[in-house]
Amino acid sequence: MSATATPMPETSPVEALPAKSSSFYTAMRLLPKDRREAMYAVYAFCRAVDDVADDGGPAEIRRAELQRWGADIDALYAGRPVPRVQDLVVPVRRYGLLRADFHAVIDGMAMDAFEDIVAPDEATLDLYCDRVASAVGRLSVRIFGVPEAEGIALAHHEGRALQLTNILRDIDEDAERGRLYLPCEKLLAIGLTDPTPQAAIDHPRIGEVCVALAEEAKEHYRQTWAIIARCPRKVTKAPRLMAAAYRLYLDAVLARGWARPRARVKPGKAALIAVALKHGII
Repeated sequence: MSATATPMPETSPVEALPAKSSSFYTAMRLLPKDRREAMYAVYAFCRAVDDVADDGGPAEIRRAELQRWGADIDALYAGRPVPRVQDLVVPVRRYGLLRADFHAVIDGMAMDAFEDIVAPDEATLDLYCDRVASAVGRLSVRIFGVPEAEGIALAHHEGRALQLTNILRDIDEDAERGRLYLPCEKLLAIGLTDPTPQAAIDHPRIGEVCVALAEEAKEHYRQTWAIIARCPRKVTKAPRLMAAAYRLYLDAVLARGWARPRARVKPGKAALIAVALKHGII
């Protein structure tokens, strides 16, 4: 648990908070205390349901647990919060967080929980990005204080930018888990139909697919920065830092290329510090 976070009950998922070195932790440190703690509570919820999807045991157990999380969210909005969602009570009331967005996050985790995603069509991939990333963004921008219409648009584009970056960064690790998030339409363009994850990432032309997906991510980054430019600077420090930090990862994987062996990329410490200074302090 972060040393700056308010202690919470052992039944809370807050123990899933990120390490101090993470981009999330750095971005949240920019927020006032009440907004920071609200973000910690939302993030802890997201991490808890993500853990169910990835490491929650057999499918029937994961399904039951995700359904229980959905019931717990419903109980929270009905005024009967159970202990593990107690930390969301104040954020929901204070910032007008929507029940539908919490359910969207759960639905996104369910897409991973019951059957490994392998070469989804582009519409399914976009739905997945909306649920696991942009829905989190919609909760976040309300806490940050971004104006409503701009906040929804920012969550849409930044969520997709960050999630596509994650997909491109993690293609090898995902394949080891039997997952492949690259869309089937782009795989078909290089002659791959119904590939296994390993066969796809070993294909000599896989770089073409990844570069094409990176172009989509770049457009979402462009839209993200255009929206940020229209918003008050004081409410966009966290999304600016996250967008800038994740863009370093996208640029790093593109600079590395896609030929085997692919080393896992990590932006240099100096570059990350520069991002933190530019968007978090100055």
